[in-house]
Amino acid sequence: MAGLYFEEFTVDRHFRHPLTRTVNEADNTMFSLMTMNPQPLHVDAHFAAGTEWGQPLFNSLMTLAIMIGMSVQDTTLGTTVGNLGMSDVRFPKPVFHGDTLRAETRVVSVRESKSRPDVGIVELEHSCFNQRDELVAVCRRAAMMRKRGEG
Repeated sequence: MAGLYFEEFTVDRHFRHPLTRTVNEADNTMFSLMTMNPQPLHVDAHFAAGTEWGQPLFNSLMTLAIMIGMSVQDTTLGTTVGNLGMSDVRFPKPVFHGDTLRAETRVVSVRESKSRPDVGIVELEHSCFNQRDELVAVCRRAAMMRKRGEG
């Protein structure tokens, strides 16, 4: 499915995204070091073994990126002007190497833009679950969406 136009979003519309992703140590190390985050909880297995987790934690910002990325094909692919912001970001459970993530999205609000007649603002709530259906991440995202026939 291509991305949706502003007019196609309705409050409480729910998406269960078909894409899933198993995360691994290489993902975690590469992302952490690329983003200048040398946190030993992410990149040092020996250090992480001595923590309450007993193993490395997957970088939460990559979890956030994967969760939103999994939603793009069904919601905003080619129809978004851009993200306006993210809020209420939470990580209620940790993600570990080998976990398989999936995402769901709910439309929270839809409104016309006050400054641009060719776009509207859609607020989405993304939720990410592991293979045990435990909620591992959630956030709200405001997206500026093209109207059908505009731009």
